[in-house]
Amino acid sequence: MIQTPTYSRPEIIASRIAAGALVFLLLAFAGLSSAQTMSVARVTPLAKPAAPAVPGVQSFGPDASNAALEAIGMGDMLRVTVFRNPDLTTEARVSEHGTILFPLIGEVAVVGMTPAQAGERIAQRLKDGKYVVNPEVNVSLAQVNSRQVAVLGAVNKPGRYPIDSQTVHLTDFLAIAGGVSAPGSDHVTVVQTRDGKTTKRDIDLNAIFRDGDLTRNIELAPGDTIYVEKAPMVYIYGEVQKAGAYRLEPHMTVMQALALGGGLTTRGTQRGIRIARHGPDGGVREIDARLTDLVQNDDVIYVKESLF
Repeated sequence: MIQTPTYSRPEIIASRIAAGALVFLLLAFAGLSSAQTMSVARVTPLAKPAAPAVPGVQSFGPDASNAALEAIGMGDMLRVTVFRNPDLTTEARVSEHGTILFPLIGEVAVVGMTPAQAGERIAQRLKDGKYVVNPEVNVSLAQVNSRQVAVLGAVNKPGRYPIDSQTVHLTDFLAIAGGVSAPGSDHVTVVQTRDGKTTKRDIDLNAIFRDGDLTRNIELAPGDTIYVEKAPMVYIYGEVQKAGAYRLEPHMTVMQALALGGGLTTRGTQRGIRIARHGPDGGVREIDARLTDLVQNDDVIYVKESLF
């Protein structure tokens, strides 16, 4: 006869607690596994079919106009470096035939290419000739001479400046030229040649900066010329604090012009103000002026000394 082991009451309670805890852990683990499976099913996206390639259309990269502004032209100075081959570093000017001379491989046609494309061509020539194993070539524009815009007239740094995809608007070139100088006008003239026809456009800078009319901030092209005219001036002398030449603002009166000159001296008189003005025939005539009279371009204001 088999004797059944007897357990005390505390032992029975402890075993039941352990069994209950084991069942709870099993259920919790099963629920966690199910939740993870559902989560993965929710967040894993379905694969989308790749968009068909459209022949002749590029999704990225500069457009044709920007590519033209980055292209190498005749007369440009190029700097070519080959990684781990410092003896091949070369600075060369693009010839009238559109080529440069490079060590080991001779003439290389680069005109019309971007610097990156020119670097790929030189690298391929070096590789094909077995001069360099896996060459890494970098081409940069040391000086741009083929595509420039001239900025002339009343600017702080007149000259010819290169045009590229980042520097293409009227205000870009005025900024590069140091801005309009003190005697410069708010009106600029842009001379452009398109399809063999030369046109001239007068542009008001105030309309761009003050009124926000960005349509006047036109895009330029190689060969264009910007000319900043001299601003209208008025000349003041006689019994004023600071005689000299001053910029004529729109609708300026004699009083405002005299204020620029610091006003009258203690010996000056408002009754003795005269203006020397150029007439349409080129002659000069003197007129008596009042403080409320409007001033014209190139007027000479003279303040007489009081007799009392």
